[in-house]
This record gives sequence, C-alpha cells and structure tokens, in this order.
Amino acid sequence: MNTPAVVTGIGVLSPLGAELEAHWSATLRGQSAIGPLTRFPAEGYPAGLAGEVPGFDAAALLPGRLVPQTDRVTQLSLVAAERAFADAAVDPAELDGFEMGVSTSSASGGFEFGQRELQHLWQHGPRHVSAYMSFAWFYAVNTGQISIRHGTHGPTGVFVGEQAGGLDAVGQARRSIRKGLRLMVTGGVDSALSPYAWACQLAGARLSTRSDPARAFVPFDAEADGHVPGEGGAILIVEPDSPEVRARAPRVYGEIAGHGATFDPKPGSGRPPGLRRAAALALADAGLEPADVDVVFADAAGVPGPDRGEAEAIGSLFGPRGVPVTAPKSMTGRLYSGGAPLDLATALLSFRDQVIPPTVNVGRLAEGCDLDLVLGRPREALLRTALVLARGHGGFNSAMVLRAAA
Repeated sequence: MNTPAVVTGIGVLSPLGAELEAHWSATLRGQSAIGPLTRFPAEGYPAGLAGEVPGFDAAALLPGRLVPQTDRVTQLSLVAAERAFADAAVDPAELDGFEMGVSTSSASGGFEFGQRELQHLWQHGPRHVSAYMSFAWFYAVNTGQISIRHGTHGPTGVFVGEQAGGLDAVGQARRSIRKGLRLMVTGGVDSALSPYAWACQLAGARLSTRSDPARAFVPFDAEADGHVPGEGGAILIVEPDSPEVRARAPRVYGEIAGHGATFDPKPGSGRPPGLRRAAALALADAGLEPADVDVVFADAAGVPGPDRGEAEAIGSLFGPRGVPVTAPKSMTGRLYSGGAPLDLATALLSFRDQVIPPTVNVGRLAEGCDLDLVLGRPREALLRTALVLARGHGGFNSAMVLRAAA
C-alpha cells in the first residue's frame, strides 16, 4: 500500500516552551533557551550549560501513581503524547487498540531514576531499591508507558540511534500506516541531565566547555567547539490520509513523504560518510529531486569535523548555497532522540506559517561550511517541502522529507 502518512497531532515539550505554540513563538523570536544547568549542582564539571524544559511539574500533569514509577524522560513523553492526541482530536479509548501502535526513540533511557536507585543500593542495601527500577531505566520504557496508558496493542517498538533514532522511529510509523494501521504514536523525547548522565556525555568529548550561553553551541561557526545538551522533544500522531481523517482532525500538518537511513563506513575504509546517501534515499523515496526541496533542517553537530561533513553533504546535493538551511536547535541544545522529532514539528509549523526559523548566535561560518544558513531572524519563503537531517554518535544517519498538506 502507498497510502500517504500524515501528521494530525503534535505534542511538544522543549526548552523554548512546554507547549507547542510557546515553543514556536520563541523559535521565531530567536530566543535562546540555553543557560546554566539547574537540575543538579554542576560546579566542578567542565561543562555546565544545558537546555531545560521550563516549569514542568509532573505531579500536576500526570496521575499520582505514575510519578514514583517513572523517570523524568518518561513523564515528559507521557505528557507530550497526551497533548498530541488532544491536538489530533483523537480519543484512543474510542478506537480498537490493535489498530494503534507506538514507535518512539530513546538515546539514554531513565538515567536519573537509575542513578537514584543505584545510590539507594549502595547506601542502604537492596531492600531500598524500588521495584520500578526493573523498567524505569530502560530504553523502551517511554514506548511501553505510552502504550499502556492509551491502550495501544498494535506494532510497538523503540529505536536507539541517538539523534538519528528520532527520524527512524517516525519512518517506522509511516511503514506501519502504509501497511494498513489506523494510527501511530511516534517521535522521541530525551532527558539526560543528572550527574551520571552528565558524566557519560562528557566522556564522549563533544560537549562545549564554554560558560557563555551565546557562544557555547554555534553549529557551522568558525569557533564551534562542541554542543550543549538539552531535554525534551516531540510526539506526533500519524494517520493515513483519508476523507475520514480530514473530516475529524482539526488540521493536517503535512505528509511524511520520504525516509532514508544509512550507517557510516568503518573509519579508514576510504568510503564517504553516509549522510548524503541517506538524504538521497529520502528524496528518492518521496519521488523528488533536490531542486524540489525548499528548506533543510540541519543535524548541526556543533563540532568542526561533523559540521564540515554535513555542509559537504548538503552542498553536494544542492550545490553551494543552493538551498536555505536552518538549525533551530541552536536555541535549545541537542536533544538527542528528541531533537529530530522536534525539528519535524518545527518544520511542519514552518509550512503552516510560511517562514523559516533562524539559527542563532552563529557569526562567521567555518571554512568548508558554505551554506545559505538562515541567521538571526526568520525568513519568509514559499515552503512546500522540507528535508530534515539527523545523525547519531557512532555512525547513524537518517533523513526525512516532509511535504506540506494539500
């Protein structure tokens, strides 16, 4: 089946705002959410900046029984999923559970919950470890808890590919819709802002150690020295495009038109990185040529080598400065598995309002990054097609083409 898969609902929790429209308006203002880490005392760590979801109170938004069972990342995911269902005007209780599935991504699982229970084990002994530890730390816990809460019994899974996993999860949702499923809950949310999670990220040597929030995460900039982590992401409701869906849904944001995924070759093999091929596969899957793309949402590593590699991939497909490129994650930090789904949500809002959001804080482009980067302020444009790029540490590449709703 080649039934188009469309996005009918979006739930967003981002450092720029804990609601969809709050996130969007702050994005258009070019308002950076990067600041000093407050989730724990970061003194003594070489990096101390992050993008945190503001004002999130799980106890006020979720049933009381769920809060002690879940990590913050799952709490964010559950709230985002609930808002996505509401945005799509879908009551899952009215649908057959076997016609609904869940496909999300996760880069880290419940780091904060796991650290706390390991501390209990070390300090007080095994009887003081929560029974919920058996699942609250796990990569698949967000998918599982969303499925349980909303009664979905269809195809269910999780993708662990860091930022690329966010697009892979949505790609899987599209495949399920094309096979005849009624509805998929998809996307990704991450939160890795605890001491243990921070130590793990520092070990990767890709975090910026600057203390100035305006200069710490500057992708494609000549002074780029790493990224700033963030938390949050987006959960999407994906359905088949049909008269019934169009009659019920308040809006159809756009179509998931194409997807491609690759893995980088072994270092030293002499073969090129896989990002360009992932983008080419996504375009071919959508039946489009590079000239049909109106904007590219960049992965934006904030690390000199990967930034040049992405710029080269974009340039080889579209030509030097051949397509507008934006990296709104410069305002939020990299959200790992939540970053690409949030880019999808932002791109769909770009279709709605016909404007490209800006990249902030970038000054002089680095050598080899010859891009038409949208800087400083939004750019009005006729937008029908967007390409979203994502990479995961270790060689994962994913690309997705979105098409505006007809």
